[in-house]
Amino acid sequence: MTDPVPTHDLRIETGRGALFVRLWWHEPSLRDAPPPVVLFHDSLGAVELWRSFPQALCEATGRPVIAYDRLGFGRSDAFPGALPADFIAAEGRDTLPLLRDALGFTQFIACGHSVGGGMAVETAANHRATCLAVITMGAQAFIEEHTLAGIRAAQAVFERPQDLARLARYHGDKARWVVDAWIGTWLSPAFAGWTLDDALAGVACPLLAIHGEADEFGSPEHPRRIAGAQGRFVLLPAIGHNPHREAEAEAAGLIGSFLAERL
Repeated sequence: MTDPVPTHDLRIETGRGALFVRLWWHEPSLRDAPPPVVLFHDSLGAVELWRSFPQALCEATGRPVIAYDRLGFGRSDAFPGALPADFIAAEGRDTLPLLRDALGFTQFIACGHSVGGGMAVETAANHRATCLAVITMGAQAFIEEHTLAGIRAAQAVFERPQDLARLARYHGDKARWVVDAWIGTWLSPAFAGWTLDDALAGVACPLLAIHGEADEFGSPEHPRRIAGAQGRFVLLPAIGHNPHREAEAEAAGLIGSFLAERL
């Protein structure tokens, strides 16, 4: 059994608050390393909620893995106000350059779960010259009733204090904001027309969309649209919204094989 890859934690100032970042790699700098995989978490996510997946992904790809708490989440500072309408596109535009400068990489692979998958796609479109591949897991490409029904069910769950307290283990006193930002955004009539179509049209690198057949937040039409005619999508039988947790080894292996074949 191989020893786990070391982790390195840092904080990056954004001008609106500090981000908590964790790197899985042998050295704290990536200047002489292979292009890393940058992970974008879901609407309730945080670095700690990736659990052992970044380690598995590092081993499966032979690449550094970077995960960070978006502003307002996990160990990052609170978000100043409400999420802006362009919050999905903003991660690639605003945050990726900060990670790049702090850790010393240029080229990278974007990989995201759920709304983080949308952020990965937007990042790939925004950084066409340096994004080598994009991977989504349980991502949404448009608004459908299947997604909204799953969010409404979760809304009822997080009205219970014990369930909000469970989330607070990862987000502290930001937990209520995290839940309200997710539910309020996705159920808002103003968000009903959102799609990834424009961003997908701008992606110039290989694309892999992984999706569970039993995903409670999105039908298989999402990975089909994300992959389009040029990408690849994989439906995992009996897997729900979290392929990286429900089928960690399979998801990491799929990504490792995909990158080895194309890069």
